[in-house]
Amino acid sequence: MSNQAAGGSHRAAPVHADPDEVSVLTALSALADPVRIQLIRELAGSADWTRSCGSFDVPVGKAALSHHFSVLRGAGLLEQRDQGPKRVNRLRREEFEARFPGLLGLLLRSDGAE
Repeated sequence: MSNQAAGGSHRAAPVHADPDEVSVLTALSALADPVRIQLIRELAGSADWTRSCGSFDVPVGKAALSHHFSVLRGAGLLEQRDQGPKRVNRLRREEFEARFPGLLGLLLRSDGAE
């Protein structure tokens, strides 16, 4: 009962940065974009592995959304895995907090966040 056998094409697993190897400039750059901030805030309010890439209501197309997810993975903020035909996401809250104490908390407490 392999998921790979069910889907005609299978994409490569995403590459994730180790938060311990992420520079502060990379982290700040990833958090400087309004779409990425929205993605992080929505993930922070969701249980791990419950949000697929297509479940976010952001004003960008699929290619741009893929780029935003790549930037967040590269900054150590996001982990993704394939679950059947969907790619699901997890905010790497603990790992990122250990590397950059307080940074994610500042982002999440901003006005407008629920």
